[in-house]
Amino acid sequence: MTTSPPPYEPGHHLLAGRAAVVTAAAGAGIGGATARRLLEEGASVVVSDAHARRLKECAADLADTFGAERVASLPCDVTDEGQVTALFDLAEERHGRLDIVVNNAGLGGTADLVDMGDEQWSKVLDVTLNGTFRCTRAALRRMKAAGEGGIVVNNASVVGWRAQRGQAHYAAAKAGVMALTRCAALEAAEFGVRVNAVAPSLAMHPHLVKVTTPELLEELTAREAFGRYAEPWEVANVIVFLASGYSSYMTGEVVAVSSQRA
Repeated sequence: MTTSPPPYEPGHHLLAGRAAVVTAAAGAGIGGATARRLLEEGASVVVSDAHARRLKECAADLADTFGAERVASLPCDVTDEGQVTALFDLAEERHGRLDIVVNNAGLGGTADLVDMGDEQWSKVLDVTLNGTFRCTRAALRRMKAAGEGGIVVNNASVVGWRAQRGQAHYAAAKAGVMALTRCAALEAAEFGVRVNAVAPSLAMHPHLVKVTTPELLEELTAREAFGRYAEPWEVANVIVFLASGYSSYMTGEVVAVSSQRA
């Protein structure tokens, strides 16, 4: 069975007056879609990415659409603690508050363990897991000090639950993001902050489709219940739900955005 994506859902002002940070937001994937959805729901957003040129273009496009006063940007390599600190400092300086943090930065790759070097393993873990740790820690420190609650949403993956050949480093990192999410949620609950995660399976955009062989794309989509890949904005919709008041009693949860949990 193959289906078509549903119509794009308009914003409903779910996040009016909120201030958000989104990492790895300069591309055409989940991060960029999430930044746009947050703005459509009324939030002000600081977007970041390790790619400065793409980030500048992304921020300019969002500012043209939603107003320069609601959009700020700063390049950030989440493996660098100083850059992470600068990003969160900017968010507080620009918008005067910090309500939502979406940790989207991650790094993948494919290699069997017998062929994988220490550097390849460590790089994926440092960006995907340690980067999420650094940004979650920065967010929780500021939210705790402010005493006004807040929400952190981490981007995990279904491979954190299930095995996939060539993905040991990425799967280990994403499983770590899930565990980090659950532990952070227990600690943050005492100062009114919720921490959840999404676990997408196959979310594609035109640039990614171009570099994926038709055979592989057909194989991957055939595993999905809807017979197609997810649009990035479909994952962003779930992130918006977790960032909104509609999920007020949810924390420590990892929400699969796929039928492929196992």
